[in-house]
Amino acid sequence: MNYKLRAGMIGGGKGAFIGAVHRMALNMDGLAELCCGALSQDPEKAKASGRDLFLQDDRVYTSYEEMIQKESELPEDRRMHFVIIVTPNFAHFGPAMMALEHGFHVVIDKPMTLTLEEAKKLQQKVEETGLLLCLTHTYAGYPLVKEARKMVADGLLGAVRKIYVEYPQGWLSTLSEKEGNKQAAWRTDPARSGKAGCMGDIGTHAAHLAEYISGQKIVKLCADLNIVVPGRLLDDDGAMLLKFDNGASGVLIASQVAAGEENNLRIRIYGERGGLEWGQQEPNTLIVKWPNAPAQVYRTGNDYLSDVSKINTRTPGGHPEGYLEAFANIYKNFILTLAAKLDGTQPDPLIDFPTVCDGVRGMAFIENAVASSQSNQKWQDFVV
Repeated sequence: MNYKLRAGMIGGGKGAFIGAVHRMALNMDGLAELCCGALSQDPEKAKASGRDLFLQDDRVYTSYEEMIQKESELPEDRRMHFVIIVTPNFAHFGPAMMALEHGFHVVIDKPMTLTLEEAKKLQQKVEETGLLLCLTHTYAGYPLVKEARKMVADGLLGAVRKIYVEYPQGWLSTLSEKEGNKQAAWRTDPARSGKAGCMGDIGTHAAHLAEYISGQKIVKLCADLNIVVPGRLLDDDGAMLLKFDNGASGVLIASQVAAGEENNLRIRIYGERGGLEWGQQEPNTLIVKWPNAPAQVYRTGNDYLSDVSKINTRTPGGHPEGYLEAFANIYKNFILTLAAKLDGTQPDPLIDFPTVCDGVRGMAFIENAVASSQSNQKWQDFVV
């Protein structure tokens, strides 16, 4: 491609958190730019947000329906190439389906939809159209997560036996949804968030990371979801036992009432010959452990890392890269794949990003976890 790809954003206007993060990630590598947006349901806020982002007045829309319809009517060299959806869960499916129906590729936050049924419909539409859907499971974008994945795939640890993944947060330790916290309000509302609270919001990240690094799929789970803070409507804490398709067993813990914790996502994987450990609060370090030798410490940006780590790294070792860079890797890999598709060429086989298939598995994880927690039966088959 000899030009930047063009994106339109749905949601993410004034006062929104994740929209700004998406825009920073989109802009980091200079491969694409925001050309239009339906940034708020409030027409005045939508227009003000568009002005703040220096969008052309006629490319600032007051609804996603208007944006998708009018962009589809523009000449090919002006219209957006893909839509970025940064709305709460309940407002994912409609914009995503309409975008796909009008020929636009999609980038969407997780969980992908409100229900598994909606997720399957999106998957069917993606398969029918041949369009791309990118799901922003940010943690899959870290260089050392990709290094860990390659180590496991190369058999460095031997057959994987045990997987521990945990994601403790503390920001919902009080009933903050009743105290004016906008993010808490929709995430704890079943009508806007879906069947699960904590497990939908961060448990899906933990499950995806476990499957992504290990290369194994969850086939059974035994879940216990809890509402810890009185008056809350959705789970804010939970744990589960896992069984994977290649024989590994695991434990997943997610909590948003671990007072004092920030975003302490951490994973440990143990095989026949050794283990590894990575945590997103110190994402530039990967520890590999051996039974009869000292542990090895891998650091982002060094020459001894594999090519898959290097192409997802921007700075030399000792210059820390973090959340925004990982988020930008998701965008970069999606955009490079889309650019190759538009050019009729093949993308670099080393690049990857979470897809609609990951979105369907994420929704299946939520529904199976809730079903298991509500059942007296010990184990729940992971049904997709």
